[in-house]
Amino acid sequence: MADKMDKPTNTPAKPANIAGTLTQADIPELAGGKGANSPQMASPTYKLAALDQDFLLSDGMRGVRFMLEYNKAEEALDRWGVRSTVVVFGSARFSEKGSADHQRWYNDARAFARIVSEKGGAKLEKPGQPRDNVIATGGGPGIMEAANRGAHDVGAPSIGYNITLPMEQEPNAFSTPDLTLRFHYFAMRKMHFAMRANALVVFPGGLGTFDELFEILALRQTGKSPPIPIVLYDRKFWDEVINFQALVEHGVIGKVDETLFTYAETPEQAWEQCVKGGVMTRWLQEQHTT
Repeated sequence: MADKMDKPTNTPAKPANIAGTLTQADIPELAGGKGANSPQMASPTYKLAALDQDFLLSDGMRGVRFMLEYNKAEEALDRWGVRSTVVVFGSARFSEKGSADHQRWYNDARAFARIVSEKGGAKLEKPGQPRDNVIATGGGPGIMEAANRGAHDVGAPSIGYNITLPMEQEPNAFSTPDLTLRFHYFAMRKMHFAMRANALVVFPGGLGTFDELFEILALRQTGKSPPIPIVLYDRKFWDEVINFQALVEHGVIGKVDETLFTYAETPEQAWEQCVKGGVMTRWLQEQHTT
């Protein structure tokens, strides 16, 4: 199953050149090869490695593909000056036309993202200034769409870390196009979520939301990531679906682990928890000194 899922489902078109240095003569399929050396020129081994799709998608090149996913996203974020993010997780199944709870959670995520984008430093005030607390989501529908939409409402950029799935998930229409990134590997997507995160705000969600939440909680618990505020939105939902106290009572987590996260009931309260956790410290210091 792992081997079957490991190769990207879509294969990009071959580039016309590499850094402007290739010509038709460099590409066997275009060069022709009509002479005595036709078999040699037609051989897969004669293809330039960078243009040999079968080679690039082979098992042996998995590490290279992993590296490419890291570098492509990193360069896109750097071009936009994204220094830090506020990551928003939540169900892809909510919409503004769903049940009362679904509508409320969708609208609250949108409102929260508006607040962060207006107050957090995502907009450039000065040339060359880094962007802080840029909204980052999984780039899909539901809560992800709502958060990207909230940033879009106030003219701020936002990130969509999309993932290729069997059901062909597509990006929502509100993430910044130049910051709408596509991953094949969940592990690399998670890495980019964590690398710039100044805060994590988690709205109600299912297995995917739990996966991302516990990934960050484990990094915090083990000290593998710096202290960041982790805010669970709507305590009633979280108390119903996860019994953290039972985990303490069974001795599988410590009482101190319950301090790794807080709760919020309104968009404003979620932002207050982020600020209390230090998301604005670096940005405010720089504003004060420049």
